[in-house]
Amino acid sequence: MRCVQCGYQLTLGQPEAIARVTGLAITSAILMFIVLFAPFLDLKAGSFNSNASVVDVILGFASGIMTPLAFAVLGFIVVLPLARALLLIYTLAPLVMGTANLPGARIALRWAFYLKPWAMAEIFMVGVAVALVKLAGMASIEMGTAFWAFSLLVAVNAFQDTFMCRNTLWTGLNTNIR
Repeated sequence: MRCVQCGYQLTLGQPEAIARVTGLAITSAILMFIVLFAPFLDLKAGSFNSNASVVDVILGFASGIMTPLAFAVLGFIVVLPLARALLLIYTLAPLVMGTANLPGARIALRWAFYLKPWAMAEIFMVGVAVALVKLAGMASIEMGTAFWAFSLLVAVNAFQDTFMCRNTLWTGLNTNIR
């Protein structure tokens, strides 16, 4: 950002970061919806055949003593990453479109930064990789659309984090008051 009178550079940052973070947040949200409802894995062992989506896995844990695990998986793997993406879209999309900030944009951006360590999609993928190694000798495994979408989601989130220049995002948000 430069001074409007003398042109002196007031802040440093990545001016293209806002558009990139917004685009990648939209991509993350779309991929998360694909992950939720598309088949994740297809297991075949003899005459046994089973395919499951992430929703099926969460619902499978949702009884008895495993209920807290179902809530943990739902929260850390689905809700928090999706909430973070939606908060970034809510906050940054008006900046990209050149319109005024939406109400509560500062709070939404603060929450998006706060949720980052708690959105554990990549940890879930590590767990899936370990489970696949263990199951590979017992059954034939085919990765479904959701598996690849989730892998892409993890990569998109990692790529997005390379553009998360807090200074640039806060400066853009604070100078977009109309």
